[in-house]
Amino acid sequence: MANLSWLAEQRIQEAMRNGEFEDLPGHGKPLELEDLSGVPEDLRMSFKIMKNAGILPEEIILRSECVTLEGLLAACHSSGDPGEMKSLRTKLTAKRMRLQELLRERGLESSSVFIEYGEQVRQHLLNDEK
Repeated sequence: MANLSWLAEQRIQEAMRNGEFEDLPGHGKPLELEDLSGVPEDLRMSFKIMKNAGILPEEIILRSECVTLEGLLAACHSSGDPGEMKSLRTKLTAKRMRLQELLRERGLESSSVFIEYGEQVRQHLLNDEK
């Protein structure tokens, strides 16, 4: 096995010297590595597959919508429009209730790992809003 590894390394080095990798997309650019350290280990693969497919989990979408509504509510609070504030509060309450129902259905409401991850997602979304 070590001989095969050595042979592969020699061929790679030779191809690099001959410039065979220079026309590859992304040549000379830094790798874009995904930081999945904040995602619980048992959820990483499924989240990566969903992300590659362009699909977000419903709980992430709901959390994002809650953060957006909270920001709108704060902006509305400073402008003092009571009708708009009531409408936003109603929407926010509905989103939060759906999120709690979803977490309960999936058995995640009491998962300390998921709660910690949810808080990290919330902080990330709050930072993106600023």
